[in-house]
Amino acid sequence: MTDINTAKANIDSSGFLDIDIDVTLDLFAEIERLKKEKNAVILAHYYQEPDIQDVADFIGDSLGLAQQAEKTRADIIVFAGVHFMAETAKILNPGKKVLLPDLKAGCSLSDSAPPPLFRIFKEKHPDHLVITYINCSAGIKALSDIICTSSNAEKIIESLPKDQKIIFAPDKNLGAYLNKKTGRNMVLWNGACMVHEIFSLEKIIKLKIRHPKALVIAHPECEQPVLALADYIGSTTGLLKYSKESTSTEFIVATETGILHQMQKASPGKTFIPAPPDNSCACNDCPHMKLNTLEKLYLCMEYEQPEITMDEDLRIAAKKPIERMLEISKRYGL
Repeated sequence: MTDINTAKANIDSSGFLDIDIDVTLDLFAEIERLKKEKNAVILAHYYQEPDIQDVADFIGDSLGLAQQAEKTRADIIVFAGVHFMAETAKILNPGKKVLLPDLKAGCSLSDSAPPPLFRIFKEKHPDHLVITYINCSAGIKALSDIICTSSNAEKIIESLPKDQKIIFAPDKNLGAYLNKKTGRNMVLWNGACMVHEIFSLEKIIKLKIRHPKALVIAHPECEQPVLALADYIGSTTGLLKYSKESTSTEFIVATETGILHQMQKASPGKTFIPAPPDNSCACNDCPHMKLNTLEKLYLCMEYEQPEITMDEDLRIAAKKPIERMLEISKRYGL
């Protein structure tokens, strides 16, 4: 077995604790034991692998996870998601230890908005209020006025005066969708999610021909041609709720495939078909989300590494727009 000090020293290069695990260990039981012993809570995004979802204390989208992170009484928050999500938990809980199974679980959308470049962009629009999608770094949050998620973005925008000029970042597809929904003309940063941009309209149309009764449901980070084909557009939580409540029994799902696990559990008699991407893969997985594994989750809880740390000035600056989001969400019952 690798020495723990050597393993910790390798986190910077590997992104996770590189330690061999006894193959006879019941990881589900061990994780449950560690949760109780350490007063730890596991927050998992819908896009995590099924095993992680099944062992999590709370599964949700970005808004739900932020709300859970804000109110948890646990001493340790284990975030089974990507880096910006764990950062958000740390921003809201400076006194708690926040762990991420793999530090390299990043986000293409977050990476598309480097803070130094965004600062310059913001300075070119001095009379604009900045609304930023939560899928961004702490550095971008610190440059924002209000954070939003796909669940609450429309309500947040509509809570502002009609004549308020707005910059929306970093997702141009979500921004364009919101412009259409709200009648605004927000200035959009040119960023996008690699997962939601890769869906093939042609393949979805062919799939729809083979499954004429299937409804197409899509996340608003998808490109406009895919959204135009959708029967329903919503956040991951919205898609899950819609598929559960709909009388339809077949769905073509245009978002990351991790959500299908919860859809199938909630509606075992229904059929969920992942929308095909424009490549040779039969599915559409986020490579960053899937860096987390049950083994890495166990190790990070056992050794309490890797840990998310943050400069206090940055944390305070990034917290203000998140608090505005949470306050508006409470006002609208979101």
